[in-house]
Amino acid sequence: MVELKVKTRPVGATAVLGRLGHPQVTSETGGRVEVVTGASEPGFNPLDLMFSSLAACLVLSGRIAASKLGILDRLSEVRVHVTGEKAHEGPSRITKFIVDFRVEGDFDDEQKSQIAHMAEDICTVSNTLKNSPDIVLTNA
Repeated sequence: MVELKVKTRPVGATAVLGRLGHPQVTSETGGRVEVVTGASEPGFNPLDLMFSSLAACLVLSGRIAASKLGILDRLSEVRVHVTGEKAHEGPSRITKFIVDFRVEGDFDDEQKSQIAHMAEDICTVSNTLKNSPDIVLTNA
């Protein structure tokens, strides 16, 4: 019997903001990003990071789906663009995620759709967003 070793990755992020400047976000593994606040400032704002998380999770899950279906060798690219619609009334939130999921490779439309839907089922971020997780504040 072959024993599979699953590596776990530390997850989480810390954001720090001083009296002036932009928030600095650091991942548990040391990744860093500066968050922008101006409407025309290049970079990632908090909503961009949320949309990016969903897009990145879906492309990774699309590749996993193609592999599980045994058709990864025919995949050339998975491309996901995510935007959303903000609520017109409070509280401030995204009411709808709009996901453009594209699969490139030697596939028919049914296989592309199968990859996209399987990816949505695999993706931790999409599953989390669909299920309204609790937020537990400590030391608030």
